[in-house]
Amino acid sequence: MSEQLVKTAYEATIYTVTLARPEKRNAVSDRLLAALEQALITTPEGTRVIILAGEGKHFCAGLDLSEHQHRDPFGVMQHSRGWHRIFDRIQNGGIPVIAALQGAVIGGGLELATATHVRVSEPSTIYQLPEGRHGIFVGGGASVRVATIIGAGRMCEMMLTGRILDADEGLRLGLAHYLVGEGESLSKAQQLAQRIAENAPMANWAMVSAISRINNMASDDGLFVESLTAALTQTSPEVVARIGQFLNRSGKGPQT
Repeated sequence: MSEQLVKTAYEATIYTVTLARPEKRNAVSDRLLAALEQALITTPEGTRVIILAGEGKHFCAGLDLSEHQHRDPFGVMQHSRGWHRIFDRIQNGGIPVIAALQGAVIGGGLELATATHVRVSEPSTIYQLPEGRHGIFVGGGASVRVATIIGAGRMCEMMLTGRILDADEGLRLGLAHYLVGEGESLSKAQQLAQRIAENAPMANWAMVSAISRINNMASDDGLFVESLTAALTQTSPEVVARIGQFLNRSGKGPQT
């Protein structure tokens, strides 16, 4: 029987995807990356939220360097673009993705985490971009996603020095949105997933699809796309019904 590198579970519109290579701190091999992509491609119909987790004591220790050393320049570029394709599916797939973080969130693991929309960490969580110390450069999107969160200057310093950020620093800088007790990141992610799943699906789609793209636009273009997105979401039948229910509950029904 072949090793199962990514495990999946589906319950009540929430799809959990777990990296399952704990003996290697869930380091990303080519096979694990392919399994992750397949898990995303086969997301069950009706899924409203995805939880991304790591089995064992660590979320993901990044690129499996043992597979990197034999690639030529074109092979490295193709490999990097494969990471971009898969992580873009996470960020821009239209479904909110929550990461449950613990232990190592290093290199490619940090690139993977920052492709998600909500990140929950534990006290054991550490963040690092050690590529510079290995003589290589990031290739899974950190120069865009991590730099957007913490700033290009801080990312450059992390790569130059190999600095390790602890859970508190990661929370302060925005690498995580929540810091919970040890062993509690998955349960908190499940709690948040249930809350997010209660939102109108189109609203969730708009938030995870539009905001990051608007952030990359000139301000005038971003405001125009904001108006278009608002027009799509606020006129959908489900949202109209939700607003009507809210107004009726609050005693602020339509004025005649």
